[in-house]
Amino acid sequence: MTQTAWAHLPNAKHIDWVIASLKAHPEKWVAAYYAARDAAWFAAREAAYNAVWDAARDAAWFAARMASSAITYKATYDAAWYAAKGAILALIVYDDCGYMIESEVGELKIIAKLGDPRAILLLPACIIYNETKSTTPSKSYMDKIKCLFSI
Repeated sequence: MTQTAWAHLPNAKHIDWVIASLKAHPEKWVAAYYAARDAAWFAAREAAYNAVWDAARDAAWFAARMASSAITYKATYDAAWYAAKGAILALIVYDDCGYMIESEVGELKIIAKLGDPRAILLLPACIIYNETKSTTPSKSYMDKIKCLFSI
């Protein structure tokens, strides 16, 4: 267990993954930020940011800033920092969203386009997770929903 300000949160392992991934693959975070960024996503991300900002501002800001501090080129730094900060904010504020990182990118894009702030903020993290995950398959978001309705 980590000794961080968020160690007690249900999504602590996902927050730690975001930080470790940002340190290990800053270029992937930049690419994911730009891959997820279209006009609709940008506006929705801003709304989602505003909704969660007060609740998690300090921890998310500091964690993402420190993880991205090794990046020297400013535009790259900003894109990676914004993407990671959004993911950390969502993971701190929404206890029920960690599984979204492990979802299929296409599924999460659909949920994000429907306006779910968790999906909007976690889309870059999901893209990176799917690019860097091991060969062990995980359940998709749709499989989890089907499981809920089969009870």
